[in-house]
Amino acid sequence: MFFQRTLKKEISCVGIGLHSGAKVKLVLKPAPTGHGIILQRVEAGRVVVTIPALSEYVVDTSMATTLGRGGKTIGTVEHLLSAFSGLGVDNVLIEVHGPEVPIMDGSANPFVYLIKTAGVRRQVEAKSYMRMVGTVTVTDGDKWARLGPQPPFANASLSIISHIDFDHPVIGSQSYSFSFSDVSYDRQISRARTFGFLHEVEWLKANNLALGGSLDNAIVLDEFSVMNDDGLRFADEFARHKVLDCFGDVSLVGMPLIGVLEANKTGHGLNHMLVQAVLAKSESWEKVTTGEWLDGSTSSFTVPRLVMDEAY
Repeated sequence: MFFQRTLKKEISCVGIGLHSGAKVKLVLKPAPTGHGIILQRVEAGRVVVTIPALSEYVVDTSMATTLGRGGKTIGTVEHLLSAFSGLGVDNVLIEVHGPEVPIMDGSANPFVYLIKTAGVRRQVEAKSYMRMVGTVTVTDGDKWARLGPQPPFANASLSIISHIDFDHPVIGSQSYSFSFSDVSYDRQISRARTFGFLHEVEWLKANNLALGGSLDNAIVLDEFSVMNDDGLRFADEFARHKVLDCFGDVSLVGMPLIGVLEANKTGHGLNHMLVQAVLAKSESWEKVTTGEWLDGSTSSFTVPRLVMDEAY
């Protein structure tokens, strides 16, 4: 049986908000079983809003995934949620002392480091999963996303296949396929950074947007090349980052997923559309709890070591 997981201890960091440019303190706290991932916005030492990390609270996907409730918002949540999903953490209370989660280096790796430094501990209740039994597809022009069941005898986990296509000599057409295996999210996905184009960055800043953006927290491309002195971390870092974003965005279904997600030219908006469509089509999935008999045998329900009960 595989159990829910939380942090061993509280841990915090300070960074810059990508879009606000504000200095933000982030605090991650252990939480009890069944708590889920919940964010709180803190202003002047006071909690002004509490928002569960669920799709019903998504209020904007134009530049990042933003959650909101009662007129108060918490922005840029996708990289942090991706890290929790990738490391199999189910229950945590997140304090955001500012308008958005800090961007850090533009990837999920600093959050992975924080989680590993705090440590992960097993809790007493079994995990529940959303297992796809049908296929759901959403489209927007030539962009589409599809979530369906895992093939027979495949590991019970989430696989993501991302396709991107940019008219730029460094990017072009890329695809990246990812399935959980031992520490694979950490090594293969979490370090991939967000990216943008110089002309877009200049326009955004001229319009008081992306005020915290810099070469320290994003890959920036001019007309022909990567402007960052350290270059790329992976040749296909752009496609890997889209996988990273998918992990964060689809975690807003509220449970770990078992299925195959294929995404073509998607962004936060289409990812959110897919989550909404899946939740609306309840016959396309079933809720399963580890320890239950599946397909006539518990042996058919296997999850990769990364989301099992070993603590970091």
